[in-house]
Amino acid sequence: MPTDCLFRDDSYLKQCQARVVAITDQGGVVLDRTVFYASSGGQPGDSGAITTANGVRIPIETAVYTDAAKAEIAHVPGPSSPALKAGDTVTVTIDWDKRYARMRMHTALHLLSAALPYPVTGGSVGESEGRLDFDIPDAGLDKDAITAKVAEMIASNAAVSSRWISDEELAANPGLVKTMSVKPPMGTGRVRLIDIAGLDLQPCGGTHVRATGEIGAVRVTQIEKKGKQNRRVRLAFV
Repeated sequence: MPTDCLFRDDSYLKQCQARVVAITDQGGVVLDRTVFYASSGGQPGDSGAITTANGVRIPIETAVYTDAAKAEIAHVPGPSSPALKAGDTVTVTIDWDKRYARMRMHTALHLLSAALPYPVTGGSVGESEGRLDFDIPDAGLDKDAITAKVAEMIASNAAVSSRWISDEELAANPGLVKTMSVKPPMGTGRVRLIDIAGLDLQPCGGTHVRATGEIGAVRVTQIEKKGKQNRRVRLAFV
């Protein structure tokens, strides 16, 4: 049963009511709806808690997709957690500070991909730093110059929004896809686009802030050579 992924329409939701629909063989809790982002696209799954109707708090270490289509999410409880069963009504709460830091960093990485318009071969989103790997045939990248370019985009306080297009629309516009290693999930009939007004537009299932000004100060901390044409650019909050 597909999970209603509330975070896709509102990344700022911290809590929701939900119903347990299944428990996976690995002990993951599948809910009918959730605010938990599930690990994908270089962004880790949220941590937080599920609270039962009688007030028992069950720590959740992460959230993962159970299927290749990324339709169903399982919430992974901590060790020795109380058991839940299908039909239970629960309250779901994410670790907001951790999520918000990742939202800021993920949005900053979109700006980095706009500052360096090369194919992206990998990436990772963290709470204090993140990275993108680029397929760049020619070296000579300057940390300070890239930092200044990203800072200018952050200072513009450009609006960040999401919208959906059909699989067919994406197939007709392959230039929207920057990532070579992680393809946007297709097969459900629609694909989510993240639009940073005037700066960047690309498919992404991650969580983002509403305006670039929320990101705060970041800087390029390191540029590593990972192959003849591969450069890893690390970004961190100042």
